[in-house]
Amino acid sequence: MDQPTVGILHPGSMGAAVAACASTNAAAVLWCATGRSPASVERAAQFGLAPVATLAELLDRSDIVISLCPPAAAEDLARDVAGHRFAGVYVEANAISPERTNRIAALLEPDATIVDGGVVGSPPVGGKTPTLYLSGPASATEHIEALFARTDVRTTVLGPEVGKASALKLAYASFQKTSRVLVALAVGMAREHGVDQELVDIASRRTDSYLAEPTYVAKAAARAWRWGPELEEAAGMLAAAGLPQEMLRAAASTLARWNDVKDDSELTLTDALDRLAHP
Repeated sequence: MDQPTVGILHPGSMGAAVAACASTNAAAVLWCATGRSPASVERAAQFGLAPVATLAELLDRSDIVISLCPPAAAEDLARDVAGHRFAGVYVEANAISPERTNRIAALLEPDATIVDGGVVGSPPVGGKTPTLYLSGPASATEHIEALFARTDVRTTVLGPEVGKASALKLAYASFQKTSRVLVALAVGMAREHGVDQELVDIASRRTDSYLAEPTYVAKAAARAWRWGPELEEAAGMLAAAGLPQEMLRAAASTLARWNDVKDDSELTLTDALDRLAHP
């Protein structure tokens, strides 16, 4: 598969840019224009993707198909592909759970070979270099590595188990996306009292990501008995400001799982995570 033909389903902002990178090492990159919006047509043309009239034609001509669509549509799209008995490599690259990825694999196998994928980072335009994490059969992941060699999409293979790439993508997304929502709540709460700039000033003194400090989880667990009530108070502030309070209430409920390890300085990360999963 030196120069494979690739099909992209469907070229949104991420999918089109990833497909354009694939074109570096592909004979052609196809997309199905039927039923797609004018914005999709314009985007596909901008990135040099070749239109075909039907999904059947795309699948008949493609050695590799990459699915990058809204998560809710992933299984329906895979079901459509399965109906055509696609027999190439199917890269399930949507932000979906490992369970859903394995359901999709069951739909498409044994005709197709499934590679689990997860894109972490921004679309590969303007110097951005996202990483496409891959898991699945080595013979198939090697083809995807070769497809994106020397492009702005980096690839990392996590092993042969379908589901690993999806798990990593969602684990990171859960932190990254929720963090942005927490920023909105914190700034909104501070703005209600005219101290939003001061809040930003405090935060600017620390630029490290908490995600890079997992060992601190044990300290958080030991302090949960007082952090939880603080968040309940903050949730009350949000409610008073007309802002959503559910996220902080949920965080307080999570912290309550650690109430029995109050001020335990010997607690390890493993202990804290075990107690979180099995209170």
